[in-house]
Amino acid sequence: MVLSFLSYWVQNYNIFRNYTNILKEKSKKSYNFAFVMEKKTFAVLGMMCAGCAANVEKRLNQTEGVVSAAVNLPARTAMIEYNEQITSPEQMKAALAGIGYDMVVEEDRNVEAIERQTYKSLRNKVIISWVFALLVMAISMGPIKIGTRDTANQTMLILSLLNILYCGRQFYVNAVRQLLHASANMDTLVALSTGISFLFSAFNTFWGESYWGTQGMEWHTYFDASVMIITFVLTGRLMEERAKHSTASAIRALMGLTPKTAHLIDTGDVVEVPISAIQPGDTIEVRPGEKIPVDGRVVGDGIAHIDESAMTGESVAVEKHTGDKVLAGTIVREGTFRFKAEEVGQKTVLANMIRMVQEAQGSKAPVQRIVDKIALVFVPAVGGIALLTFLAWYLIGGHAYLPQAILSAVSVLVIACPCAMGLATPTALMVGIGKAAEKNILIKDATALEEIRHINAMVIDKTGTLTQPTTPTTPTETLKPHAQEAMQQLQDMGIEVYMMSGDKEERAAYIAQEAHIAHYRSEVKPQDKEDLVRDLQARGKHVAMVGDGINDSQALAAADVSIAMGKGTDVAMDVAQVTLMGSDLRRIPEAISLSKQTVNMIHQNLFWAFIYNIICIPLAAGLPYLIGLSWQITPMWASALMAFSSVSVVLNSLRLKLKS
Repeated sequence: MVLSFLSYWVQNYNIFRNYTNILKEKSKKSYNFAFVMEKKTFAVLGMMCAGCAANVEKRLNQTEGVVSAAVNLPARTAMIEYNEQITSPEQMKAALAGIGYDMVVEEDRNVEAIERQTYKSLRNKVIISWVFALLVMAISMGPIKIGTRDTANQTMLILSLLNILYCGRQFYVNAVRQLLHASANMDTLVALSTGISFLFSAFNTFWGESYWGTQGMEWHTYFDASVMIITFVLTGRLMEERAKHSTASAIRALMGLTPKTAHLIDTGDVVEVPISAIQPGDTIEVRPGEKIPVDGRVVGDGIAHIDESAMTGESVAVEKHTGDKVLAGTIVREGTFRFKAEEVGQKTVLANMIRMVQEAQGSKAPVQRIVDKIALVFVPAVGGIALLTFLAWYLIGGHAYLPQAILSAVSVLVIACPCAMGLATPTALMVGIGKAAEKNILIKDATALEEIRHINAMVIDKTGTLTQPTTPTTPTETLKPHAQEAMQQLQDMGIEVYMMSGDKEERAAYIAQEAHIAHYRSEVKPQDKEDLVRDLQARGKHVAMVGDGINDSQALAAADVSIAMGKGTDVAMDVAQVTLMGSDLRRIPEAISLSKQTVNMIHQNLFWAFIYNIICIPLAAGLPYLIGLSWQITPMWASALMAFSSVSVVLNSLRLKLKS
């Protein structure tokens, strides 16, 4: 029998070795080989609209060695999976630089400092642009009288040109870069609309009377349109930046949990060092009121009470003794103690939480992928609509309608910017996933957030999930606090709950009765849990599995939505789409409710973004004239409405913060 076993093992080992060699050979030809994959999130500077995000994503995905790239417009980030043997962050940075964007790959570049400086520069440009705009409007409408009509027009020309060169220069630079790479974005639309308005007005300033006047036609300049478009667009961007700053508050709150320095025990002395200097095995001292800098275990005789509410949501301070685990970002309430560092830097639980939230906020909901495809063709399509608008007016009225044709085309170019459409989904996701993190619910990606709302059946493990572990003082096993309340909330939502337990029938029945769970099974094995999940799915149920152990991982992987307890095993947390930090099961119905709220918000945003364009483009093109109304949306009002639409989408998403 032993020889038979050895023969079987050797045979299978050779098969495995041959298979591995085949994979290695394939990896030389394909960069999808998992062993050389790297997945990182980089800040991308310069993105302003959905067209920008789509162009960045397209360029990254076209870069050799990049497996996938997902761009988050509100967060200004790109989550990239790439083969580090074929490409590098520096090469991807160079690829984006060619189309006018900057990817931050240098560790010593402070993204927050760059964004603060960018915001300050944008704010200054907005102020100056409003000064130019008010002066031009005052001259155009009459409050400020400057000599003759020619003098007034020439003064407005100079003010508008200064506004373009200083406040609007970036629109033209970016538009040219996009053109050189056969792409377009919001900057293209702004550059076209303001450029046409300015050039047409400049022509009229010098040759209006000799060209139009001799034909008996009335002529005007439209410098106010060119300057107000730039002013409103910049103002809209400034308001967006302020509003989007709030969408990232959850990440900033998590990052703020990490202290900057720590008290390192060095040859008996206590030395204050930056936390980047801490290595695994170092001994750290922590005092009352301080935050724990890295993960580790208590050493010595010290006893402390730790506030872990930021990590677990548990409001009661936890007593820590020798050998107990302590986590970075938690706060010492009482007692001075020392601990030995185990996980530092990006390996701490807090760092993993931050990374998970960042990746989740950067992921794409299925509906966003459709929006991205629309965004890629939207700007060229708008250019085509503007051209058709111009031709239609010119064909209707001939040479006499040339000014009307130009203004209508310019209005279409301005009002149809895809900003609102591009912000609709990611802003809602950022707020929703961020709010979940504040409630100690970690959601792996946008798809998981969208799926949770469909749950109508839930399989839940008993030991360690529904119940608390036994202790010397409680040798029964008891229900976790609020477990009964959580189960009732789920059933009130119309969700069938099934408890699974490896215990004998009597014990399982008792716990199920205590938790008010009607459906339960006893003496089950890991395979039985998976079988129940698949059986419910076969009956048309959308099933969630809640567990905390290795024996739950099969069922977690099979479920439509997998939920792990944060104090469970790493295997369960790795498999799960949702992780509940702490032991409060009420977070499950909270996650379901938040999923519904977030998806509803996405649908609202997309509805208004599309309706806005469907209604406003015909109005800007001059449709009211065709039905006898002498009114249409002018370029100036088009720019104001465009800015308002983008800001309104972000502000609407922020309403999620106000929901309970």
